Amino acid sequence: MNFDESLRYLLSLGHETLAMKLGLANIKRLLERLGDPHKSYFVIQIAGTNGKGSTAVMLDSVCRRASLNTGLYTSPHLISLTERIRIKSSEIAPADFARIATLVRREAEAMQMESGALPTFFEQVTAIALVAFRECKVDLAILETGLGGRLDATTAAQAATIAITPISIDHQEHLGETLAQIAAEKAAVIRHGATAIIAPQQAAAREVIERRCRDERVTPRFVSDAVILKGMCDDERLRITIKTDQDVYEDVCLGLRGKHQTVNATVAVALAESLRARGFAVSHSNITEGLEAARHAGRLEKITRGAQTYLLDGAHNADGAQSLRAYLDEFIRAPVTVIFALMRDKDLQSIAQSLFPVARRLIFAQIENPRAATPEMLARAVPSAAGSSKITLAPNSAEALRIARESALPGELICVTGSLYLVGEIRDLLNSGADQNR
Repeated sequence: MNFDESLRYLLSLGHETLAMKLGLANIKRLLERLGDPHKSYFVIQIAGTNGKGSTAVMLDSVCRRASLNTGLYTSPHLISLTERIRIKSSEIAPADFARIATLVRREAEAMQMESGALPTFFEQVTAIALVAFRECKVDLAILETGLGGRLDATTAAQAATIAITPISIDHQEHLGETLAQIAAEKAAVIRHGATAIIAPQQAAAREVIERRCRDERVTPRFVSDAVILKGMCDDERLRITIKTDQDVYEDVCLGLRGKHQTVNATVAVALAESLRARGFAVSHSNITEGLEAARHAGRLEKITRGAQTYLLDGAHNADGAQSLRAYLDEFIRAPVTVIFALMRDKDLQSIAQSLFPVARRLIFAQIENPRAATPEMLARAVPSAAGSSKITLAPNSAEALRIARESALPGELICVTGSLYLVGEIRDLLNSGADQNR
């Protein structure tokens, strides 16, 4: 298969959330047929609800400053599927992706002939990543958990070090209705013999994590949330000091925006220190420089085109929306137009309460995803007091972007948020210049 053929094949397996089958049996058999590529390098798995991707890119940035050959696997992607697989910060080449996808497909279809079970989209993409990392002889692989943990495909890689970022309510249809149930699914990645790094948690989640650690005879490292805020760097980035039992990292200018990133930074520091304890040469300066250099597309990302500034942030659950609102309240003084889309299974009311009141104008867009709520569904979540004059419904992302650009006041910020799929569509338009030609 070439790249386009491999993409069509993978997409034919069904949307990764609608067609997913939680469980490890298939991915374990697939990896075994591929020679267990994950056993060729050190594996770190990052689970949790919010901050997994940001923590992963921070740690990857730190490790690259230490001249480690890293593989980074994250999801979802914004524009191209190749974004999910990075070696030493570079996306996998489309030709390499297609070649490995062909190999994985052959083994997956052989499995189907034997057992009737064809590995899913996410299982096959995970396998592609793990094989790619083996081919590139990475020193370590950093894997962001897709959904949950206990039955997520990345768990089959049997990570030696595990981190759990803050857990909150999300994906209830798959993980459970209560915080404790969701925490149990995510904490299940902790197993005997692994190093466990745990972010600050709500009481119900922490209790579940502690119980899992006791059951697996693991002594967890609970990361402190006591970060000293020292002020601001350029472009609304925080300057902080992080103190650990091992070191003090003074006056670090975080590369990622938002106060919520301080927690992710402390988890990334703890992971880096745990690597040092395992013999990896990660220095103090590697850690500070890596935190400062980290970037994460679509997470409080600013893009300027001409006189217009865009803020892109995939705030797709209640906690994410609160973090975005806190950033807007603290740093944005200009009017705000919000382009918004969301999946039908998300907590629209909680997100709406956080974000919609800040908007001078709301533009609800239809995006290309079978799970997406229609603009009409989104409009029904707007309080009646807001008035219909501030609401516009757009049939697609390109039209939403055109409306926002043409109606924005001088100096107004255009905030693109809600679904990461929306962020990806708008980001693609901005990068291609297509929005300027409409």
